[in-house]
Amino acid sequence: MSFPQRTATGYADRRHAGRTLAQRMTGLKLVDPVVLGLARGGVPVAAEVARMLAAPLRVCVARKIGAPSQPELAIGAVTADGPASFDAHLVRSFHLDEQTLQAACERERAEARRRERLFQHGEPVPLAGRDVVLVDDGLATGATARAAVRMLRESSPNRVVLAVPVGSPDAVSALREEADVVVCVLQPVGFAAVGQWYRDFSATTDEEIHQILRDFD
Repeated sequence: MSFPQRTATGYADRRHAGRTLAQRMTGLKLVDPVVLGLARGGVPVAAEVARMLAAPLRVCVARKIGAPSQPELAIGAVTADGPASFDAHLVRSFHLDEQTLQAACERERAEARRRERLFQHGEPVPLAGRDVVLVDDGLATGATARAAVRMLRESSPNRVVLAVPVGSPDAVSALREEADVVVCVLQPVGFAAVGQWYRDFSATTDEEIHQILRDFD
């Protein structure tokens, strides 16, 4: 099978990124791996990794908590049941009080639960004692990946492996303190946003995720 070459600015699309990431992971010695794609954009990437590993694929949901005046800036993240994760420096910078943070957590936690139900597919896959490979399409602040890693720790996996095609050097460095292994193909010095490293970074739809999961039946 031939693989398209990375473009000068990164990847053609998420599937191309996933195939490139999968190639980078061939040397890892994984114990009974299961692959989790962070919804939504991480799922098409994760599908390519799961195919290479011949591993089951499931969806992991973590929700960004955006700054009040800059919703695209993640001050933290939360999962359906795990602990919230915040950037203490950003929380102080925006002068956010406990009540505001709690309200944001509850709102995003409710949405995470809704999406977990939406993307539930097949029987739950046990994670205890296995290497869990968490895949996203990239790391900007790393907030959602951090929240997801901390949630996965509660399932007693053998290791948590975080795998991404591209990430900011600062986020990758910080996540090495959270995950057992971090695989990141590109760490551009001029990183500003994940989307700048994809030629096609169109939104991943719910139907696309459902079709990917059906392909693994």
